[in-house]
Amino acid sequence: MIRKIISYKENFINFYKKQDFKTQEKIEYVFDLVRYEKHVPKKFFKYLESTDRIYEIRIITAFRSIRILCFFDEGQLVVLTNCFLKKTQKTPKKEIKLAEKLRIEYLIKKYGGTTK
Repeated sequence: MIRKIISYKENFINFYKKQDFKTQEKIEYVFDLVRYEKHVPKKFFKYLESTDRIYEIRIITAFRSIRILCFFDEGQLVVLTNCFLKKTQKTPKKEIKLAEKLRIEYLIKKYGGTTK
C-alpha cells in the first residue's frame, strides 16, 4: 500500500452509507487506485488549484458525479473531509472552504496548535 485513507469526522461515512451498492463499489474502486497506484490519473485524483492543499477524489458513475475532498497528512495519509454530488463544472467554494476548515481543525487537534 502506498497511501492510507482515513475519514475525518462523519461527513464521508454518512454520505457513503446513503449510496447504492453500485456507487459504493465505484467509490471503493477509486479508493484502491489512490491507495495502491504510485501515479493516480487526474481523472480520479487531483490537486485543486488556489486552495490550501486540498485534493479531490473523483467518482463518476452513469448518473452522477461525486467529489470527495481531502488532504495529505504525513506524506502518505489521505484524510477525507467532505463529499458532495457535483452539479456544475466548478467545485463549489463553500465545499472547498469546509474542507480547508476541517483540514486546519484536524491538524490543530493532532499536532496541538500548529498547522504544518
